[in-house]
Amino acid sequence: MSTSISGFSKLTKTEKIDWIVSNYLSNSTTAKDTITQYFNSNQKLQQLHDEFIENTISNYYLPLGVAPNFVINGKTYAIPMAIEESSVVAAASKAAKFWMERGGFKTTVISTTKIGQVHFMYSGEEKMLQAFFNTVKPKLIADTKSITANMEKRGGGILDIELRTKTNDLDNYYQIHATFETLDAMGANFINSCLEQFAKTFKAEAEIQLDNDIDIVMSILSNYVPECLVRAEVSCKIEALADKGIDPETFANKFAQAVTIAEVEPYRAVTHNKGIMNGIDAVVLATGNDFRAVEAGVHAYASKNGKYTSLTHAKIEDGIFSFWIEIPLALGTVGGLTSLHPLVKVALNILGNPTAKELMQIVAVAGLAQNFAALRSLTTTGIQEGHMKMHLMNILNQFDATKTEKENIINHFKTNTVTHSAVVSQIEKLRQ
Repeated sequence: MSTSISGFSKLTKTEKIDWIVSNYLSNSTTAKDTITQYFNSNQKLQQLHDEFIENTISNYYLPLGVAPNFVINGKTYAIPMAIEESSVVAAASKAAKFWMERGGFKTTVISTTKIGQVHFMYSGEEKMLQAFFNTVKPKLIADTKSITANMEKRGGGILDIELRTKTNDLDNYYQIHATFETLDAMGANFINSCLEQFAKTFKAEAEIQLDNDIDIVMSILSNYVPECLVRAEVSCKIEALADKGIDPETFANKFAQAVTIAEVEPYRAVTHNKGIMNGIDAVVLATGNDFRAVEAGVHAYASKNGKYTSLTHAKIEDGIFSFWIEIPLALGTVGGLTSLHPLVKVALNILGNPTAKELMQIVAVAGLAQNFAALRSLTTTGIQEGHMKMHLMNILNQFDATKTEKENIINHFKTNTVTHSAVVSQIEKLRQ
């Protein structure tokens, strides 16, 4: 029967596993074998992974794939992608090859500003608070010099701080709203350290200069980065869209309509954007960045005008088909897992050790390519034909198909529609 425990973090990894197995897993021998079979035989490497997080009991593997043939601003890339979903890497690769033959992807970093806030409550007069802020602002910045010195040497640091009144949203609520440039670092620790120093100085000075107390609620960076923007796009003459019997004009119009539907219909926009994030998250994860932060910021951006909408856009103008994405991406190529995880180092090497700005562009392209591949399927053959063929191997593995069975069934479904029931039927037929 499951139970609680005190001092779990102090147990050795073996003791943690034994406790989990005995209290929460019914088939103890099989469960323990499953947990331990994912240990790395290189003890030094295993210890490194154990220390990434707390209470580690094993490693959880995701496949690391590569999508080749991406031409971005004239340079050819093979893009590493860490993801468990079948057909994503294949779709990205297919889109990359399609656009490689039509001029490739063009990208631009629009801005790289990141944001942090000190949230506080103040019940006095707003005019007095604003006057106080104006007086104390230079000291707020001066008191962070020990934190910002190294970042400033590299050309980054605090860009500005301002007082924001939020009392219309919540009584007595104000913010110190700060903007930062963190260069190749994602910069979370740097930003949060600056914010906490702002709060400390602000409160100390307020106790001297203000009649009413400042109540600091919290100091934290924001994962919503609408001023850390990158744009990626593709374009070509409509007739250049011709491919494998597809009428280019019909395809272009249908494709643009599909994008417009995602712009106006939130139910479609969510799935549309999820497909974009298939590409984005896979590269973000492979390069040791925080895909949860990226997801949160991106979806907030998709709702910035008060309605959730498509992240990509398309137009047909003067015989030219254009398709683009403009997206907020706060990424880093130094610090964190980028310098610790061996496969992250490999992924960054594959990309030519990009700067944070370059990585923003690569990631945006992966999202645009993924969306192009999905919409191309949806508006022509349908999404399931390609997806189910890629999913076929997962179904076969669920039934422990042998190598001979796999070869036979894969050959069968080269000319037949893949469905779960059809695959099961074919397996049963072979095994009779």
